[in-house]
Amino acid sequence: MSEVVNVIVAFAVIVFIVRWATSSNSDSGPTPADTLGFRPKNVTEDMLDTIGNMFPDIPRDNIRYDLLRTGSVETTTNKILERGFIEAPPPSYFTLYPRTLAPTPNNSAASGFSSSSSIKQPKDTLISRYNLQSRLKSEDTATIPDEDVGGKAKWEDTPEKREASLRERKERMILAARQRMLAAQKEKGNEA
Repeated sequence: MSEVVNVIVAFAVIVFIVRWATSSNSDSGPTPADTLGFRPKNVTEDMLDTIGNMFPDIPRDNIRYDLLRTGSVETTTNKILERGFIEAPPPSYFTLYPRTLAPTPNNSAASGFSSSSSIKQPKDTLISRYNLQSRLKSEDTATIPDEDVGGKAKWEDTPEKREASLRERKERMILAARQRMLAAQKEKGNEA
């Protein structure tokens, strides 16, 4: 008889420990499903980047919220294409996922300064991106004829030569576009 009592006491202790352990987990706070009203799907940064690159004007929080609901890049993309927008997340969303700040070039928002009071960074120009400063000085006086600008490229034998030919054509197009822009600015200055 004493063995039966020991088994019952051991069983009761085990049940008490299991209930205590499971109840402490549920007391830690509401689950994401309780907060959002649906069971969120897994969302990766790649999914966010894919849609963010396709639709840069859609806020990242809206994209994340819709992906949490659908779990599919295709569904969210179709929704944006059909409607032109996706709805903003409810305030309860921001308790789980704090607002994301739009990345700024000099990170002025993170440092507490507004973007209007920050010092403007010089924009990256095509001339600096393609390192055409040396050619710019030599071709300022010479005008590039329109036939030579894009022109038809001849097929080269090796991929390296084709790449060099393409790069040269790009550079000529950039320099010709710059000359046209400067000429248009000069005409606008003469008119004013």
